[in-house]
Amino acid sequence: MQTKNRLTLYIFIALILGVILGNIYNTNVIKSINANISTAEAGIKSIDKSLATSADTTTTVYKQLKTQRATFVKAQQDNTTLREDKLEYFNILSKIFLNLIKMVVAPLVFTTLVVGVAKVGDIKAVGRIGGKTMLWFISATLVSLLLGMLLVNLFEPGKTMHLPLPDSHLNTGIKKSALSLVEFIGHVFPTSFIKSMADNEILQIVVFAMFFGIATAAIGEQGKIVIKAMDAIAHVIMKITGYVMKLAPLAVFGAITAVIAKQGLGVLSTYGIFIGEFYFSLVLLWLLIILAGFVVLRKPVFRLINSIKDAMLIAFSTSTSEAAYPKVLVELEKFGCSNKIVSFVLPLGYSFNLDGSMMYMTFASLFLAQSYDIHLSFGHQLSMLLVLMLTSKGVAGVPRASLVVIAGTLSMFNIPEAGLFLLIGIDPILDMGRSATNVLGNAMATAVVSKWEGELKKQPEDTVI
Repeated sequence: MQTKNRLTLYIFIALILGVILGNIYNTNVIKSINANISTAEAGIKSIDKSLATSADTTTTVYKQLKTQRATFVKAQQDNTTLREDKLEYFNILSKIFLNLIKMVVAPLVFTTLVVGVAKVGDIKAVGRIGGKTMLWFISATLVSLLLGMLLVNLFEPGKTMHLPLPDSHLNTGIKKSALSLVEFIGHVFPTSFIKSMADNEILQIVVFAMFFGIATAAIGEQGKIVIKAMDAIAHVIMKITGYVMKLAPLAVFGAITAVIAKQGLGVLSTYGIFIGEFYFSLVLLWLLIILAGFVVLRKPVFRLINSIKDAMLIAFSTSTSEAAYPKVLVELEKFGCSNKIVSFVLPLGYSFNLDGSMMYMTFASLFLAQSYDIHLSFGHQLSMLLVLMLTSKGVAGVPRASLVVIAGTLSMFNIPEAGLFLLIGIDPILDMGRSATNVLGNAMATAVVSKWEGELKKQPEDTVI
């Protein structure tokens, strides 16, 4: 069996074992802790309603309610901490893998992009490739947002919720994000390259690498020495990546076990309709992405899907597309994409082309509006799409980035932020699907731009009828 096929098999085995062990652990260890947390949350909710109707805050009853609330809050916090402690040995497996991936992503993006831009050499060529790349990215983003809007209006998953509007003081604890144009531009251009590398700010690294690569090509013979050194460093990092990827099945096992152990299989039935409709929507988005790729690539598009399946599995299992970046980079070059195109397009895609996340943002935002019986006109929904399209750029490295962007958007359309409580519990399950979709979208974009530039090598199997 080929090494690549073995990795796929091991990841599938890890997924199955993780689900089984996670369910056993949830039933025997975590279930009672979850029950305590649910009891505490119900108590807090009940007391909040009583406090909201109390006109006099000086009465003994009011003070007793405040004391009881503090007791429930402490119980909730203590049990949440206890649950995380019980899961830390599973989480540590995926944490080690993700830390190792983050260790190589920044230097890998920098070295490969410098080599890629330096090989392009011409600023006009960089602009041409960048223009084609952004054309695909913007088109894919709009399609993802519009498809999410269309399907959530078709399925109406929130209509059955009929939630009362919550008290205005309730807070989800999720930091809001609504970057203005000035803030976004300030975020894109780094004040310190070292800080950008340390923080894994991919977009800032891309900007510096483009300047560095163009300047390296411009100095002629001396620049060739730098290019050769960067190319060698990139190959060393790719070798390190190969070692790290051997840990992928363990990371998958730890991540899946922790999710199922924490939430239980019951979360799939509780939110089954919403989860099912969202994943059905993702499948439709996959088909659209593959169809668009087929129009440009023709038959090789199916070979591309086969090449990146491991990377998509890694992204799905670990709930982060960043974990799949090094694997996608390798597979795209094996597929026949030019090194300079891959090095240029793929890093940009991780900030500008998150197709799965885009769909989720409209799907989730309109789901919450439906849950509170808030009617948004077609014009309001289109406005929301444009807001999400702009505010989502540059936050790819933020934990739970999609929820962060949604939290910043809801208030603009008078949708209660507290509705995010509905999504926080199942967000890890939804994040798996959208992370895998992000990988597919970025890989397809890179292959398409390579084809447009005439930089896609034909493989023998592509000519077989």
